[in-house]
Amino acid sequence: MIELKYSKILQENKKLGNNLTSSSYAVRVSSNIIVHQIKEILEYLLRAEGINANVAFGDYDNIVQDSQRYKDANTVIIFWELCNIIDGLQYKIELLNDDERDKILEKIKTEINLVLKNLEKASLGLINKFTSLAFSYSSMRKNCLDELASQLNNYLEENIPSSVKLVDLEKVIANVGVSNSLDLRYYYSSKALYTIDFFKFYAEYVKPFIMSANGKAKKALIFDCDNTLWKGILGEDGFDNIEMSASTKDGAIFAEIQSMTLSLNGQGILIGLCSKNNPGDVDEVLASHPDMQLRNEHITINKSNWSNKVTNLKKIAKELNIGLDSLVFVDDSSFEVNLIKEHLPEVTVLQVPKRLYKYPNMLRENLGHFYNLSFTSEDRKKIEMYKQQVKRETVKKEFTDIEDYLSSLDLKMTIFENEKSIIPRMSQMSQKTNQFNLTTKRYTESDIRKFIDNPNSDVYAFSLADKLGDSGVTGLSIVTTNGSTGTAEIDTLLVSCRVIGRKIEYAFLDYVLRKTKEIGIDEIKAKYITTRKNEQVKEFYDKYSFELINESDTLRNYTLDLSQYDANRIDYIEVVNGK
Repeated sequence: MIELKYSKILQENKKLGNNLTSSSYAVRVSSNIIVHQIKEILEYLLRAEGINANVAFGDYDNIVQDSQRYKDANTVIIFWELCNIIDGLQYKIELLNDDERDKILEKIKTEINLVLKNLEKASLGLINKFTSLAFSYSSMRKNCLDELASQLNNYLEENIPSSVKLVDLEKVIANVGVSNSLDLRYYYSSKALYTIDFFKFYAEYVKPFIMSANGKAKKALIFDCDNTLWKGILGEDGFDNIEMSASTKDGAIFAEIQSMTLSLNGQGILIGLCSKNNPGDVDEVLASHPDMQLRNEHITINKSNWSNKVTNLKKIAKELNIGLDSLVFVDDSSFEVNLIKEHLPEVTVLQVPKRLYKYPNMLRENLGHFYNLSFTSEDRKKIEMYKQQVKRETVKKEFTDIEDYLSSLDLKMTIFENEKSIIPRMSQMSQKTNQFNLTTKRYTESDIRKFIDNPNSDVYAFSLADKLGDSGVTGLSIVTTNGSTGTAEIDTLLVSCRVIGRKIEYAFLDYVLRKTKEIGIDEIKAKYITTRKNEQVKEFYDKYSFELINESDTLRNYTLDLSQYDANRIDYIEVVNGK
């Protein structure tokens, strides 16, 4: 998008807006400067990813009131420009005495408190950090404007709620360059400080926050090997001559790539290989090459063979039970890169730059693909969990009867009710689970907390363990009730792909329905909302004896008479209450 002219963005954004049929995603922008050019740029960037964004603006220089008015928007973005807190602050501040500067500081802190309070329960808030860069980038010493920005940013960081993220404007400006980011001519004439180029980079910078909130963060990073994880061709140069040592000029580049990959792995990103190589040769490098940082314990899936990479990437997605659009693939070959782009457009493909020194920065610029709003204990254990699943599939082959296999696992489900300590994980599941997800509603931590605090809703989650390991918290259901009508509705029912296929979903729904019945609810409603990825659960409620009331191409509405409902307990799943 950076290369696109603004006129082209306007044109393409209008086309996307006319073609998208998904629910509108409300982005509300509040500011004390003019930033209206961000509207079409951000809309275009998100609409191109299938998010039907609608950007609208609050009243000029009315940030506190806007934060109250827009707290129910999907995303609230705040441009709080330091130089416009008081008209002409950039030149007046040096002439103020200490008491006058302290009064300004305390005034803004008070306003920050009000804004953070208003956004505490917002789905997602993005507040730009204060910066003095526009008027002090050439200053040789730290001045009063710099000091005020620092004090306000420290205050923000100390008081920020989980629903609000800070955006570092100085990183955006660093990418664009000060002269290309700012237009002081329009600032003095109409309080429009930033350029089109700035807004393009800004939109790219905040995109990962919104992508994560919409369940579109990438889950796996897949590498080719030769000239991608190391310099050289293993089959030609041999084990001893491939290069990835931090002590050599080119090797240091590949050492840096592997270190960055290890860091991603520690954040729960799945790492895989898709390489045309003899599998035994690659195994030897993973096991014993002295300069190799990535080892077998870091590699979730390895497709090193002589099959074509399109087939291998399809197999990787299938075996990991994730969508192709959850993969990022890195290769040095223009042929392979173009082949994947042509045949698997859902996969994000990165090519190793011809100028090798640009490679680490290229990967660094794409780390936003993997950004998650929440980081949970399940993320730390994810690699081991996927390897445990491979063991389960191996054990499964020893049985001819699926019930005997499931009985052999010693399945234990622990159910949590309105448990606030696992809010980050529950939010994360709503954002990332696509296949077994009846409504595919995306919720932030703040959204989940609101459900828990609401006396008319209950939030259920479960963790699952068996004799091969603990899969962690892997299921979520949200039920809303209407006491006056004696009815309830299943707002959300989802199960992580890691535990699908063990009839866990039936045991979980049994528990949820039984608890709903116990509080005096006679009728419970449910719905299935069609998405591109949840076709497998289209008839889930039909199989569970719900009555289909009506349907369309995208929606099926159900009801169940709980007074006639008897739980269908599954003997081989032990169900216990958590704390």
